[in-house]
Amino acid sequence: MNVAVVRETFPGERRVALVPTVLPMLTKAGWKVLVESGAGESAGFADADYEAAGATIIADRRSAFDQAEVVLQVRCLGANPDAGRDDLSLLRPGLVIIGMCDPLGNPQAVRELADQKATIFAMEMIPRITRAQSMDVLSSMATIAGYKAVLQAADHLPKLFPMLMTAAGTLVAAKVLVIGAGVAGLQAIASSRRLGAVVQAYDVRPVVKEQIESLGARFVELKLDTGDAEDKGGYAKQLTDEQVKMQQQQLADIVADCDVCITTAAIPGRPSPLLVTADAVRRMRRGSVVVDLAAERGGNCELTVADEIVVEGGVTLLGPTNLPSEVPQHASQMYAKNLVTFLLHMTKDEKLDIDLKDEIIRDTLAAKDGQVQNDRLRDMLGLEPLVLPETSPPIDHLANE
Repeated sequence: MNVAVVRETFPGERRVALVPTVLPMLTKAGWKVLVESGAGESAGFADADYEAAGATIIADRRSAFDQAEVVLQVRCLGANPDAGRDDLSLLRPGLVIIGMCDPLGNPQAVRELADQKATIFAMEMIPRITRAQSMDVLSSMATIAGYKAVLQAADHLPKLFPMLMTAAGTLVAAKVLVIGAGVAGLQAIASSRRLGAVVQAYDVRPVVKEQIESLGARFVELKLDTGDAEDKGGYAKQLTDEQVKMQQQQLADIVADCDVCITTAAIPGRPSPLLVTADAVRRMRRGSVVVDLAAERGGNCELTVADEIVVEGGVTLLGPTNLPSEVPQHASQMYAKNLVTFLLHMTKDEKLDIDLKDEIIRDTLAAKDGQVQNDRLRDMLGLEPLVLPETSPPIDHLANE
């Protein structure tokens, strides 16, 4: 069985889908690894590193696709809407593609991939269950984004994060507000605390209060009745218009008193909720910084512009959309481990076994046999549901460790 890793073509993307250190896991399971020449160069991995780990270097992209049963990518069509289209001609019936393809944000791209009769696994749809944690690419990449967001904020802030007592006087610690306590938000809290900032955090889900406080931050409580604000996937539910207005008004008072505001709130498949209004930004002190990690879906801040730096009344607003690519070596290492774990989950007796009774495999499968497979995607595309096998009984992998 051949699994290929190809060079990423999305502008500015420096990650690679496999790193040399994970190759022995694949070869032990019966996979032969093919690597397009130069695939890992931007992440700091030379062709010679892959060869030393047992891979075969393939000179051109088409040969890699032609020889492989499975192709691993960071960004497939959907997450790479322009350059990714060039790979459509390289697909063939039965070829398995595993990577990120923004299925909820761009379901039409999944339909185009399905038309090529390739089998597509969208890693963004890995179910958030215990035994799938080691395959959760969104959490892995959000960890890096949360860390990097704090570094960007510290770089643009015209003061230091920690309190310092010096012969020249005392420097007061920076005040940081983190909005959204998912994986990225929690990492932003932890990183801000490590730098010595005074941190507070807000999330519409009261259940995360303990997690926020365990990291040394203060949990911000608003006078807002949201009821059950969490969906079954662990994400925040969308609020009513009245709740949103009250939320924005109360957050504005808190934002105005902060030196740094890092926003991370997102709802899969929907525009980012607007939490920080233009008025709130204008009330911040000159020199303050806003880092909006939800910029790709419109942003949590009204003044955010994706992938640009905006200055409004002396306040700097950053809208990065691909922070993991700025830490390509460790981002690739984490992503590769997620992918390899997922691929080995489908490998039985040195053969690929796509068992649709398995919840992890079935939920992640986006397209197969010329059909969009996922019910949610089919509904978004106006297609009738497919009849799929029942899910196998859940197995908690922690119980077997």
